Amino acid sequence: MDNDPELAQRGKYLGTITQDFVKVSRFLFEASYQVRARHISDFPLFILSKQAVPGLQSLLTPAQHKVDWHYMLSFVEDFYQRGWLKEVESFKQAYKNPDEFCCLCVLDEGFTNFVFIPYPEDDEALTDYNGE
Repeated sequence: MDNDPELAQRGKYLGTITQDFVKVSRFLFEASYQVRARHISDFPLFILSKQAVPGLQSLLTPAQHKVDWHYMLSFVEDFYQRGWLKEVESFKQAYKNPDEFCCLCVLDEGFTNFVFIPYPEDDEALTDYNGE
């Protein structure tokens, strides 16, 4: 499972995701670390949607955190239990190192896709999740 070229071609996604990611990457990295450290899952992922997704609690919201997307935390096993993912093993094999990459599931207007974005290497480039 690689980054889908369709996502890159649809600049409205890549641009807003990248702008948001700079603001929230430290927070997402920490949330991913906590999911793994608490042995909840070795495969955390974050759902990005323009609206809140029923049944999932938002971690970050546009109104509260000056971002364009709602961010919700999940993990591969949860996606499978909800019936949103049919093939777990192939997803796990394609899953990138969560210490280096953030797994995002983008949901918008009938468009659904996974993308792995590398966390910034320069910690100074990260801002806190409040957008400050």
